[in-house]
Amino acid sequence: MELKDYRDQIDRIDDQIVRLFQERMDVAANIAKFKQDNGLPILQSAREREKLADVSSKAKEDMQAYLRVLYSLLFELSRTYQEKQHGKESELYKAISHAIDSTPRLFPRSASVACQGVEGAYSQIACEKLFANPSIQYFRNFEGVFAAIEAGFCRYGILPIENSTAGSVNKVYDLMISHNFHIVRSTRLKVDHSLLAKPGTRLSRIKEIFSHEQAISQCAGFLKSLGNVKITCCDNTALAAQTVALSERDDVAALSSRVCAELYGLATLKSAVQDEGNNHTRFLCISKDTEIYPGADKTSIMLVLPHKPGALYKVLARLFALGINLIKLESRPIPNRDFEFMFYLDLETSVYSEEFVQLMCEIGGICEEFKYLGSYTEVV
Repeated sequence: MELKDYRDQIDRIDDQIVRLFQERMDVAANIAKFKQDNGLPILQSAREREKLADVSSKAKEDMQAYLRVLYSLLFELSRTYQEKQHGKESELYKAISHAIDSTPRLFPRSASVACQGVEGAYSQIACEKLFANPSIQYFRNFEGVFAAIEAGFCRYGILPIENSTAGSVNKVYDLMISHNFHIVRSTRLKVDHSLLAKPGTRLSRIKEIFSHEQAISQCAGFLKSLGNVKITCCDNTALAAQTVALSERDDVAALSSRVCAELYGLATLKSAVQDEGNNHTRFLCISKDTEIYPGADKTSIMLVLPHKPGALYKVLARLFALGINLIKLESRPIPNRDFEFMFYLDLETSVYSEEFVQLMCEIGGICEEFKYLGSYTEVV
C-alpha cells in the first residue's frame, strides 16, 4: 500500500469519529438537562472512574495509557458542554458584570497611589507611566502597600511581580495569599541599573554595594567581575542610593536607576550593568475594589487544588477545552499547610468573550479554593 492509501483509511476513520463525537455530545446535553431537572451535580467522579477502568480494560495493553488520556480530555469536554447547557451565571460572574457596568470608561489620570521604597524607586517610575498626576505615598515594604489598599489609605498600589532576568518576585506572590485586592492594570518597564557612588569615588575603591535582591540577581555577572566586594541587600534600589548618599563612607556604591543619580547627588561609575540588555520588570496596579476598564483582555486568578494526581490537569484541560491561552503559571507554598500550594494563573482572554463567562461560572467548582484577582489591560 502507498502512503495515500493509509491516509485515506485515516480519513474514513476520522469521519466516523466526528459523527460519533457529535452523537456523544448530544447525549451529554440530554444528560445535562436530566441533571438540572433533578438537582444533580455535573461532575460525577465515581462514574468517570468506572468509565476509565472500563475503556482501559477493552484496549490492548500498549494502548491503555493513551486511551486514559483521550477519555480524560473527553470527560472534560463533556463537562464543559454540560455546564454550558445549564447556562447559569455564578455569583462571581454577576459581581464581575456589575464591575464592568459600574467602572468608568477611562482609567483615572490622578489618584492616591502606594509605592514601596523612596523617591526614585522603579515602582514610582511605573506609577508615573500609568498615571499622569499621581499622589504617591511611599511604604517601606510590600506589606505596607497591601495594607494601605485594604485600609483605604490609598486607592491604588504599585507592585513588581516579575522580571525577565531574575524571574518572579516571590515576596509579592506570598503576600497575595493573605491579602484582599484586585488587579486593575499592569505595565512593563525597561530596567537599567547603574552603579552610583559619591562624586569623586573611583570604581577601584568600592568595598561594599547596596541594592535590592532582585537588582543584585539581575547584575550577578557584573558584580562577580568586581572581585571581593561585599554585597548588601536592602528594601529598595532607591533606598540603596539614598543610603550611599547619606553615608560618611567613600567606598560604598549602589545599584540603582539613573534617576537616583540626579535625585541624590551621586555620580554614575558605570551605566547599564545588568546582565541582560533586554531587562524588563512587570508591575501590577492593584485596588481594594473590583474595577474592570474597557478592553480588559487579561485575567488573573489564584486557586488551591486537591492534593491528588490530575488536579492541575483538570484546570489546564478546562482552559484547553475553552481555547483560553495560559500565559503564566506560578505556584507558592501555603503558610502552615504542609506541601499544599496556591497556584497563580494569568489568562489571555477578553472579559467580554463567551469563554471567559463560562470559565468564571465553572472553575470554582473544580477547586478547593478560588480567588478572582481581576481583569485588566497591560500598558506597554
